[in-house]
Amino acid sequence: MAVVSQTGPSPARQPRVSTAVGRYRRWHVDSRVEVEEEGWLITYLDVITLILVLMVVLLAFAGPGKGKDSQQAKADSAPTQAIGPVPGAPYPSGSIVPPAVPPTSPEPPAAPAAPPLPKTLNGLPLDQLGADVEIIMTDDAVRFRISSEILFESGAAHLAAEGQPVLDRLIPLLNSDPNLRLVVEGHTDSVPIQTERFPSNWELSTGRAAAVARYLIERGVAPQRVQASGFADTRPLGSRDNPVDRVHNRRVELTMERTPPSSGQAR
Repeated sequence: MAVVSQTGPSPARQPRVSTAVGRYRRWHVDSRVEVEEEGWLITYLDVITLILVLMVVLLAFAGPGKGKDSQQAKADSAPTQAIGPVPGAPYPSGSIVPPAVPPTSPEPPAAPAAPPLPKTLNGLPLDQLGADVEIIMTDDAVRFRISSEILFESGAAHLAAEGQPVLDRLIPLLNSDPNLRLVVEGHTDSVPIQTERFPSNWELSTGRAAAVARYLIERGVAPQRVQASGFADTRPLGSRDNPVDRVHNRRVELTMERTPPSSGQAR
């Protein structure tokens, strides 16, 4: 019996898997490329969000702004001045041309300051007279001004005990130059007085001047140098209606001045 051979394609051979590769396959690790993730961006956005939330909370606690009200209050309290337009503010009537600013008159020059008082007078210190005595010096006279509140009680012409030490401090200065005449002046305020002893302020001011002159003569001042005069309220230092100025108007003034040539002649 003849054997018929078939000439068809032979089956493909299966590849042989190497056992060596399979043996070391478990030790083989494939290298993977790590994809870079932008994680820092998420953190950055979280921080920005927290900051915004914090700002909103702070603004809620702060309440409405008061800057505009305070600026308006300052503008109302500030004195009115002729100044130019404020930078950034719109011009009136929608004009782009700034309004004309009237020229300001130059300020008058300040009055010259009074010359400082010397520390001594005829070699005697002036700074030891105390705050109760005001000193006014001119070219030909020296005036010592004392408030009547220190020397006398209200409506009285009797020298108070509190005023005597003030006059005692003046006696060395008053006797430092015996050639100067000493004029004692009494001044009152405008409030009228009418008592049995003092029918008006003329008698009261004259009585106070005489009381001071008498005390100085008793303490060693030459009587031929002393002259006492009362002026009532005719020479006020301030307003007659202001209670504060009335206190300054009630005073006694002692003036050391040169004796006029004609006054020294006997009559």
